[in-house]
Amino acid sequence: MITKVQLAGMIDHSLLKPQSTRTELKKLCTEAIQYKFKAVCINPVQVGDAASFLKGSGVLICSVVGFPFGTHSAGVKAEETKEVIKLGAREIDMVIRIGALKEGRNQEVVEDIRAVVEAASGLPVKVILETCYLTEEEKIRGCKLAVEAGANFVKTSTGFGAAGATVENVNLMRKVVGDDIGVKAAGGIRTLADALKMIEAGANRLGTSGSVTIIQEL
Repeated sequence: MITKVQLAGMIDHSLLKPQSTRTELKKLCTEAIQYKFKAVCINPVQVGDAASFLKGSGVLICSVVGFPFGTHSAGVKAEETKEVIKLGAREIDMVIRIGALKEGRNQEVVEDIRAVVEAASGLPVKVILETCYLTEEEKIRGCKLAVEAGANFVKTSTGFGAAGATVENVNLMRKVVGDDIGVKAAGGIRTLADALKMIEAGANRLGTSGSVTIIQEL
């Protein structure tokens, strides 16, 4: 059975709603320190404040980039990446260029991801596929392109799409990327049972705003 410490070390405690306040961010960071979550996952404008709240705690800051649609240009995503790293982010969750993936513009997808990977200068990059909009073939191809571009993780969802993580998608993504690339399940993970199903399916990182409830259940 997984322990609280092990599970907390797999969780990105998330606050991504556009109306979130500095007060809510401080609460998120306080909870992350208390429960020893791996990271907080937040919007770029909150990274500077989070760095202040988390200073010396060991909790990482994960910033989203090109969020939530992935429709920024590669250059903008790269600059956003550099800026949040300068402010204190140590992991990047970027949204893939979904339309290009669906149309088979594979090189464009790779270049978009690679721009962020290069801008991150060795820090982990997680590529959000937004699986709810993709066919099985597109999910497989998206995972392969993310690996080709140098990403460290593939991630199911933003949490703002039509649906979030599913066991089936996590299982598929793990099969495609193998053991050397991370799989992050995010979107709709609200209970301990949800979390354990995703881990069993192959996720080694979870993105959720229900982190405290999940740990308390365990």
